[in-house]
Amino acid sequence: MSEPPPPSCSLAPGELEGRLEAIAAVGADGLIGSGVEDGRNVLRFRAEPETRRRLEGLIAAESKCCSFLALELREADGELLLSIDAPADARTVADGLAAAFGS
Repeated sequence: MSEPPPPSCSLAPGELEGRLEAIAAVGADGLIGSGVEDGRNVLRFRAEPETRRRLEGLIAAESKCCSFLALELREADGELLLSIDAPADARTVADGLAAAFGS
């Protein structure tokens, strides 16, 4: 029996392009920095209400098309922290999402 394929995004190509543009726009407007902590991507944003709203919208949208991703938004030390994690066989998707913010 063969192994199932790794999880992948369920968006159609046109939808994916639009989503990536929205992600890049949020990154351009509010991303402060990024890194990897305990194997997950952590992106730091300015703690502005509009940035929070946009990030929450992206998290909701990504949770529908990439339900295997673990996305968490929290505030600490005056910054918004977006954590992006995935199972080992979907790390490339998590890494690609983090990179799309322009990290």
